[in-house]
Amino acid sequence: MATPKGNEADVSTFASGAGKNEHLVDSRVSDTGSEPSDVLDPGKDVYDSTGADPVLTKKMALINSTIDEIGMTRWHWKLFFLNGFGYAVDSLLVVCQSIAQPAVTQEYGAPNPPLAGVALASQIGLLVGAAAWGFSADIIGRKLAFNTSLLSCSVFVIIAGAMPNYISFSAMVAIYSAGAGGNYILDATNFLEFLPHSHAWLVTFLSIWWAVGYTITGLLAWAFMSNFSCAPDATPATCTRGENMGWRYLHFTAGGLVLVVAILRVLIVRMQQTPKWLCAQNRDEEAYELLAGLSTKYNRPISLRLETLTAQGRVLHTEKSVWSALRLRKHILALFETKMLAYSTFMIIFNWFTIGMVSPLYGVFLPYYLSSRGADVGSNSNYITWRNYAINQVAGLGGPIIAAVLVELRLFGRRGTLAVGAAITTALQIGYTQIKTPAENVGVSAAISAASNIYYGTIYAYTPEILPSAHRATGYGLCVVMNRVGGIVGVIVGSYANVETTAPLFVCAGLFGLLIFLALALPFESRGKRSI
Repeated sequence: MATPKGNEADVSTFASGAGKNEHLVDSRVSDTGSEPSDVLDPGKDVYDSTGADPVLTKKMALINSTIDEIGMTRWHWKLFFLNGFGYAVDSLLVVCQSIAQPAVTQEYGAPNPPLAGVALASQIGLLVGAAAWGFSADIIGRKLAFNTSLLSCSVFVIIAGAMPNYISFSAMVAIYSAGAGGNYILDATNFLEFLPHSHAWLVTFLSIWWAVGYTITGLLAWAFMSNFSCAPDATPATCTRGENMGWRYLHFTAGGLVLVVAILRVLIVRMQQTPKWLCAQNRDEEAYELLAGLSTKYNRPISLRLETLTAQGRVLHTEKSVWSALRLRKHILALFETKMLAYSTFMIIFNWFTIGMVSPLYGVFLPYYLSSRGADVGSNSNYITWRNYAINQVAGLGGPIIAAVLVELRLFGRRGTLAVGAAITTALQIGYTQIKTPAENVGVSAAISAASNIYYGTIYAYTPEILPSAHRATGYGLCVVMNRVGGIVGVIVGSYANVETTAPLFVCAGLFGLLIFLALALPFESRGKRSI
């Protein structure tokens, strides 16, 4: 992707030019520094946060209003693509190791045969990454994690393809998973905190890149795994390296793609801290300069003045160091500051934990299941198995598109869309246990991919919308950590259950059925509301 003329992707140029065209900043704000009354209407926000920190609430309302005045620009669309690449990389790497696991086991054998060690290593790495990237982003800002998360893992993906045994491969999987573990936390957070309210649906639609990642990996698996893998009945004694290069080619190619995307993100979007994070740190001047720079560059007049921001007062506890014990604790405790917010945080974490258990049982072990059912629903050749897998991932692209439409409809909203995605997936997974023909196998599994992505696409966007901006990355990171804990539970359960039977599908259907009720039990509907 080429950098456009004028280097308009460089946010740092916005701030430097903020004062050159002050005529663009109009005077709806009075000279006394007071704010327009309609800006501070708590009814416009997802929930009323004035009880926690009234100063921060007012500043966030002013920032939201200014972002809405600026509207969508070419900069925002570049964020959609570059942040979307991060989503694609995260899903690409998660599914990359799951595709490789059967082939690696065939070639090297497993130290503990019942345990899916590669999948477990991935979940542990993802957990560590989510905790590290999520928590640090609220302390030192969004910029560092955004710029380095992909670079830190791309090299280990390539190295993983050259590993000589099961344990070393699992170790590399854990390391590159840690690098990618918090990536989509930052992608969604950064995008949301720059996005005007009129285009909030794009955070949901951003998840189409997650499906793109799956699709790319599915197509690569079809190309490499079907042509360069040992026969399905091969054992470590008969499966040689020369016959089993598919999983290596998959990692070399995926690692190369990740490296290219990481470089593009650094060169094309030189990300600054988001204005909401800056305000939460009481760095009002930097937040204003960033917004005024956007206003100048894209000729979008704004009414905000710096003195309006500073006149609101000082954000609570910002006189202390970001590393002080009080502020570090606050990032966790603020997620449970009121009864309603505590309930909301608990319920969204419970949702994430539950889908964490579903993913390994269905997604990670689906290659095993498809391969084992080949004799019943068609050829069990590598080609057919991985062709079907690729079709599933392509079909998954439809889920985020459907979700992006439903979340903006009054009848559904965010919570209703979550429930619809979970309900359709539940029905289809129960139906999948009854497939008899090759056509049924491909059709139902593809429909499941699309339906489950309705749920996933919505939860990825809804989660940051209902978390307070000053602690958003920590809250999202906590959700993802519990998601990985659920994933570890799912891997262990799946490892000691017979994943080649229909049992895991019934378990997945039951868990998705639970998600219907968990979605409807969420207290806040963010449709039509501004994140704070």
